[in-house]
Amino acid sequence: MTNTNSGALPRAITARVVDAVLKKGRNLDAAFAEAEVDKLEPRDQAFVRALSYGTLRNHYRNRKLIALLVARPIRNRDSVITALLSVGLFALIESKRPDYAVVSATVGAVTQLERVSMRGLVNAVLRRFLREREGLLAAVSKDKEAGYQHPQWLIEKLQVDWPRDWEDIIAAGNKQAPMWVRINTKQHEPALWLDRLQHTGVAATTPVSTMPGAVLLDAPLMVQELPGFSLGDCSVQDLASQLAAHFLQAGPGMRVLDACAAPGGKATHVLELCPDIKELVAVDKSEQRLSRVQENLERLGFDNKDQVTLIEGDALDPEKWWKESRDKAGFDRILVDAPCSATGVIRRHPDIRFLRRTGDISSLVETQLQMLEKLWPLLKPGGWLLYSTCSVLRAENEAVIAEFLARRSDAYERQLPVKMPEEARGQTEHGLQLLPGQADNDGFYYALLERLPV
Repeated sequence: MTNTNSGALPRAITARVVDAVLKKGRNLDAAFAEAEVDKLEPRDQAFVRALSYGTLRNHYRNRKLIALLVARPIRNRDSVITALLSVGLFALIESKRPDYAVVSATVGAVTQLERVSMRGLVNAVLRRFLREREGLLAAVSKDKEAGYQHPQWLIEKLQVDWPRDWEDIIAAGNKQAPMWVRINTKQHEPALWLDRLQHTGVAATTPVSTMPGAVLLDAPLMVQELPGFSLGDCSVQDLASQLAAHFLQAGPGMRVLDACAAPGGKATHVLELCPDIKELVAVDKSEQRLSRVQENLERLGFDNKDQVTLIEGDALDPEKWWKESRDKAGFDRILVDAPCSATGVIRRHPDIRFLRRTGDISSLVETQLQMLEKLWPLLKPGGWLLYSTCSVLRAENEAVIAEFLARRSDAYERQLPVKMPEEARGQTEHGLQLLPGQADNDGFYYALLERLPV
C-alpha cells in the first residue's frame, strides 16, 4: 500500500480496524493483521496504530456523541461508518491537527470504504460537532461509561474491589502505557547499557533499586532503536511482568516449568537471572505463539536444546504432553501465568474493555482453579509455584488462591519478596496485587505457593 498525503486511506484502514474490534470481536493484533496494516509505509503504520489505540480508548465517549449527532441510528451493515465517525471525533478532540484537515480526511475515507453515499452524513456530523462542541461534551460527560471510558460492569466491579483506588485504576487505563525495557543482565552490566542508550539521545531511568535491569524510557520508541535489541541485549517488558522471574528465584540445577509461556518474556528472564538451571520447559497450546517463544530464545542467545524444551500443549491437560517429555521427574519451580480478564493491562490493550463481558469472569475463575489443580502434581515437594495474572479483579486473584489453599492441605503460601513501592500495592489477604499506573507499572497479581511434603 502506498502513502496518501490526504490521510484518507490510513483513516479508512483505522475504521476497519476499530470496526473489527467492536463488531467482530477481534483483538487489536488480529484486527491489524486482517487490515494488512503491516503493508503500509512505516509512517502510515505508526499513524494507524496510534489512531486505533486512541479511538478505542475514547469510544465510549465517541459513541454517545454519535448517538446525539445522527438523526437516525446508522444501520448495522454500515457499522464501519460508525467506527469512522469515532475515529474522526477522536482526532477532532484529542489531536493537534487542524479541524478542517481532520474533517476533509475523514470524509475522504468514506470513499475508500466504498460508502460514497454516506459522505454527506459524515461531513454533517463532524461539522455539527465542531459547532456544538462544548455543549455536546458536557452532555456526554454525565454518562458514566462515557465519562470513565470503561464499561459499566467493570466500573462497578472496581468500585467494589477497590473502593479507594478505583478511579485511579480507571484513569491509568485511559492513559498511554509507558515503555519498559529489561536489560539482558546475563550479557551486560545495566550501567553500561544505559550509557549506550543515553548516547543515542534517549532519556531513561531505573526507578526500582532492587531491579537495576528494569529501565523506564521517557518516551516510547521502535524496538529497532534500542541498542543491541536484535542481538539480544535487551527486551521490552513491563516492570510488573519482570517481577515474575525475581519471585521464582530459580537456582542452579533446578527444573523450571513455564506453563503458559508465550511470548517468552518471563521464560527468557528466568534464564538470564539463572543461566545454570538444569532445564526450562516452556509450554503453550498455540503453535504460532510457541514460535514467538523460540524467536525470543534465539534472539537472546538461549538456543541450548539440552537446557530448553518447547512443548505444544494445554496447561489444563498436562497428562497429554507431560508423558511425552524426556523426564517425568517433578519441577522445582512452576510459573502459572493464568488466562485472565487482563483488566490490569487495559492501558496497553484498549480493546479489552470491549472484548470482555461480566459473564467471562466466572468461567475464567474456573479455568484458573483447574489449571492450578492440574499442574500442582508436577511440582516436587518443597518446590514453588508462582501464580500470576494481569488482572485487578479480586475474584481472579486472591479469591482463587484462597480457594486453592482451602482445597489443598499440602499447599503453603510463601511471603513474596516485595520489590515495588508501597503506593503500587493494593491491600490483599493473599498474594501481592499491583495496581496499574501508581509506579508506572501494569496491574499484576502474584502469589507464591510451596508444596509441602506429604
